[in-house]
Amino acid sequence: MSEQRVDLDERFRAEVSALTPQPRRAVEQPLEPGAGLTGTQCLELFESQATSRHLDLAARRLGNAKRGYYSIGSSGHEGNAAVAAALRPTDPALLHYRSGAFFVHRARQVPGLDPIRDVLLGVVAAAAEPISGGRHKVFGSKPASVIPQTSTIASHLPRAVGLAFAIERASRLGVACEWPSDSVVICSFGDASANHSTATGAINAAIHTAHQGVALPLLFVCEDNGIGISVPTPPDWIEQAYGIRVGLRYFDADGCDLLDAALTAVEAADWVRETRKPAFLHLRTVRLLGHAGSDVESAYRRPADITADLVRDPVTATARILVSSGVATPAEILERYDDIGARVTATAESVWREPKLTSAADIMAPLAQLHPDLVRADVFRRGSLRSDIPNGARPGQRDERPRGNGQPGTATPVADVTARETTRDRTNTRDTAGTTAGTRDTTAADDTGSDNTSAHDTMEQPTAIGDPVTFAQAVNQTLADLLARACDVLVFGEDVGHKGGVYGVTKGLRKQFGARRVFDTLLDEQSVLGTALGAGLAGFVPIPEIQYLAYVHNAADQLRGEAATLSYFSQGRYRNPMVVRIAGYGYQKGFGGHFHNDNSIAALRDIPGLIIASPARADDAAAMLRTCVSAARVDGRVCVYLEPIALYHSRDLYRSGDNAWLAPTSETDHIAIGSARIYGDGRDLTIVTFANGVPMSLRVAQRLSTQGIDARVLDLRWLNPLPVDDLIHHARATGRVLIADETRRTGGISESICAALIDAGFDGPITRVTSQDSFIPLGPAATTVLLDEPQIESAATKLLTAR
Repeated sequence: MSEQRVDLDERFRAEVSALTPQPRRAVEQPLEPGAGLTGTQCLELFESQATSRHLDLAARRLGNAKRGYYSIGSSGHEGNAAVAAALRPTDPALLHYRSGAFFVHRARQVPGLDPIRDVLLGVVAAAAEPISGGRHKVFGSKPASVIPQTSTIASHLPRAVGLAFAIERASRLGVACEWPSDSVVICSFGDASANHSTATGAINAAIHTAHQGVALPLLFVCEDNGIGISVPTPPDWIEQAYGIRVGLRYFDADGCDLLDAALTAVEAADWVRETRKPAFLHLRTVRLLGHAGSDVESAYRRPADITADLVRDPVTATARILVSSGVATPAEILERYDDIGARVTATAESVWREPKLTSAADIMAPLAQLHPDLVRADVFRRGSLRSDIPNGARPGQRDERPRGNGQPGTATPVADVTARETTRDRTNTRDTAGTTAGTRDTTAADDTGSDNTSAHDTMEQPTAIGDPVTFAQAVNQTLADLLARACDVLVFGEDVGHKGGVYGVTKGLRKQFGARRVFDTLLDEQSVLGTALGAGLAGFVPIPEIQYLAYVHNAADQLRGEAATLSYFSQGRYRNPMVVRIAGYGYQKGFGGHFHNDNSIAALRDIPGLIIASPARADDAAAMLRTCVSAARVDGRVCVYLEPIALYHSRDLYRSGDNAWLAPTSETDHIAIGSARIYGDGRDLTIVTFANGVPMSLRVAQRLSTQGIDARVLDLRWLNPLPVDDLIHHARATGRVLIADETRRTGGISESICAALIDAGFDGPITRVTSQDSFIPLGPAATTVLLDEPQIESAATKLLTAR
């Protein structure tokens, strides 16, 4: 590999030196009739290309010296600098990891940026690196509107689609957005990634959206070097796959010919900006220096193919254009090239000494941006939130946009809420419902208290705020209030609009707030979450719905690899706030089977920084949804809000007609993240549970009370972060803990609860009952694998008799 690197640099020098100088041409003149580029512009692009090339070479040298940690380069792709030149520096860019020349040229257009230093700081993982702070080598810059990506499988494409959609939607709805309303979103990726389902789904979503007349100004740029690591891409494949798509304007350019790339890129960018429709730019490139520093491509490529790519070297080709057109002599080209190389070498020598991240706390800092006082204040605010908490404002930072009185504002709590906090901030709520020893009738409507959970249910009649309501009614009321209070809230998903949701939870919202704020999406969970990712960047607080918990696994990487990482890899400079509503868990009657009764959330709970809310009853559902929305708006948090399907329309708790599971809601209720709810103050046993387990455990606690056993029930409410302090407090209050966990025994919540108790030094007896490590079958057989009340009661009795 070292011979190939030397060859790449020396080959450039040899070929340029052999060129014949031509008669001088004024640099302000076009290079040739219809070329579109002047000599000055071509020189600027050459400098960006040469800078990117030298950065690649420096990264390899740093790696060989054990001073650098990233060597995937952009050599052979330097034609993408022409794409940067065709766009505005304010156009948001989501870049392929080989779009180095694009990044260099974009950064050179923004005063005060130094792309050489910034890239090399990333290579050496320096804490001073301006976007990720040394957490990863990414192309990203807040001033240059480059949103950092670490994707290698095109997982950023759904976000790009969402951003293009949301910029237009923000303009129409009057939501402040950091990008101009006539922006073009650019998203680049490789030819191998173009085959990934995420890419094909995102491009399909873009075409589908534009087909309906919705503006979607997005330029897809496929940088096609003909090979994915070691697997060749057929030369005609990208054109065959995307060149004939109805509704997708296709442009093709030779990325190794700067004049062709520049002319075509301008045409493509202008077309997207004018029509507000998506387009696909096929930029044919080559890959030089192999896939990465450790890659020996001679092991899988023929020497003739490697040589053929070297002949098409785009940096050499641009030098040839400059000399042949009389803009520069070979000596002048080499002087520029060497000057750039010297700057890169000097910078590389200095940056490797920069301090690195040295503590877990520093590394995790972007994941822990919690400002509970500001979140609580946001929940309590009255009226429009547009001027109270501006889009993109960080807690404690001043917003310099004029407010109603003409003065800049600060995101701080409003003064008139203090006196109400003690009644409206329901942290660690105590509730005695369901634990009264004198209550003798223990007949339940069914195992979960769910007496009406068909998939074709509709919402009950509308009720007023303050009336006792079901879980579904509470969510519906709260969504309506959130939409009414703030224009930055969007609600969307499959069947969310016209139908009002499979279970009627969003019924009436589209009619009340219009199709621009409550809308249906196509049936693709990656696109649903991608829309949310883009909308969050554009200033919205999106509330997407995933129809069933099992369906989120189709798009888990949009949460794990995209949503949860953006703040981490940008040190909070970019955020994608969202609250993902997911109908889930088991026990629903009349419409079941695995995909409609999924009780596994293990894939969500280990995502760093992800908040998981799991309310069980109406009042908590309303308050926790408000908290999640405010946490998203204030702290940029990504929240998953799990809704137990079987409890949507439940009214009764102990006996049919008792309406004991209804609860009133408030427009300003707030439940702090990580706070549990306690039912009763029993001294014999603490039953720890959540979601469907709460009404089951309450009925068990009532039956135990008739046996002289006094149990309390702790509803965790938050599954990430767990309410550890409340858990430990109530475990120690009784000295015995029974965990009633409706998720699976392996990878379920009970494992983390046990670990938290042990870590805290709790030495009392602990036992757990869970659902089986099984998928949930259709029909009555489901009861054989799900946690039920007899199991909870039996475990409680055994725990107490083993004194």
